[in-house]
This record gives sequence, C-alpha cells and structure tokens, in this order.
Amino acid sequence: MGLTKRIIPCLDVYDGVVVKGVKFSNLKRIGDPAELAVKYMEQCADEIVFLDISATPEGRETMVEVVKRTAENLFIPLTVGGGVRSVEDFGKLLRAGADKVSVNTAAVKDRSLIRRASSIFGHQCVVVAVDAKRVEKGWEVYVKAGKEPTGLDALEWIKTCEYEGAGEILLTSIDADGTRLGYDVELLHAARRSVDIPIIASGGAGSLQHVYEALTKGGADAALIASLLHYEQYSVLQIKKWLKERGVEVRL
Repeated sequence: MGLTKRIIPCLDVYDGVVVKGVKFSNLKRIGDPAELAVKYMEQCADEIVFLDISATPEGRETMVEVVKRTAENLFIPLTVGGGVRSVEDFGKLLRAGADKVSVNTAAVKDRSLIRRASSIFGHQCVVVAVDAKRVEKGWEVYVKAGKEPTGLDALEWIKTCEYEGAGEILLTSIDADGTRLGYDVELLHAARRSVDIPIIASGGAGSLQHVYEALTKGGADAALIASLLHYEQYSVLQIKKWLKERGVEVRL
C-alpha cells in the first residue's frame, strides 16, 4: 500500500471557536482550537489542520493569534487555511508557527499565487484546498467556503495546482462533508490517477470503514477527520490501531 498513511484531525474554526457542520452549514460549537489540537496530538495524530471557515466569506485575515497560541504547545505539523490571499499571508502564518498553509479561493482567482508561494517558501509548505461538488460530468470546483461555483473541472484544476508547485491537495467533497456517509471514493480515486503529489481525503467520514476505503480504494495519502473525533466516537489512536490490523501502514 506504499508509504505510511496519515490521520489528520481537522478543526474548522469560526470566530475563534472549533465548529462542525453539515455540507458547510448548520454549525455546532465544539471547543477551543489550541486545546483540541494538543488533545489530538497526544492521541497520536500525524498532523493538525486548522481551517478558518469564516475568514474568506467575511473578507478578513486568518487567525494569526490562534495559530501562535496553538503552535507553542504543538509538536506535530500544523496546516492553516482560510482567508489566505497573498504571499504575505503565507509568511505571516508560517512565522506564527504554521508548518504549511492551505489556500483555496485566492488560488482559483490567481493561480500564480501557488507558484510564487512555493518558490519563496518551498512546495512542501503549499497546500491547495479543493472543494469539489458532483455535476453531470465529473466534479466542479467551488470557492468561498463551498458557496460559489467556479466552472472549473476539479480534476483539471488539481493538475494545474501540481504544475504550479503545490505540495499537497486537500480534497473535500462538498456532497459528503459532514454527512458521515463516507468519503467520495470515486473522486479520490480519479484525483489519485491525475496527480503525483499527496492527496488528503476530506468530507464524510462516519465510520472506520470509510477511512479505510479512502486510504485504500480511494488511494488517498491521508484522511482528514472531524466528526468521528469531535464527538469522541473514537480517538486517533483507536482509528490507527484498527487500520493497522487491516494492513494499512500507519505510525503508532
């Protein structure tokens, strides 16, 4: 099955509080981002992802102070996204303690941002988040927290992202997000065949079997998980042990 697969808790942050929604809406409060990040690190998470889901729609900057507070006590990689519009925003977040920066809407508006950021900070720091929704022929890219269609074909767009210098793709199925009915394995598989850079599966994990399918049938390099962890159905370590028993290479 290749390289070690990663399990990455995802903390959607809205106005400084971790929330969880369904299909990008109906948000419920979960807790403090810095405290939850440390909790999941102690459970053996490989990385943490913070997504400030209110930054882009509200037209404001990402939560630099929250990143600083979290990074002080976090000893695994931290990816931060939401409201990133410029190379300067990349720099601010990386200086605040992020290891990687995720960009979505701004990259669609100006794809040269991917190239410029990767040339300055290294491609390993540049994660492009792609929010994809099923349409008649494949999947379409949406921006502004999944609210605005772009007309872009999702698979063509991730190829462009790789060409421009992205180090990873964080691929979210809008249709599956928060439903707990499983990742869009077909989308993941098609994406895996389209690019060589790592793909992080996002949106829809409701069972351990779903995670397994994303990493095996879907070919994802990592699984982003929220609901399963936030509602304490499982710990990260329990998820990893279950996967390892079924032949998936994970770090324990």
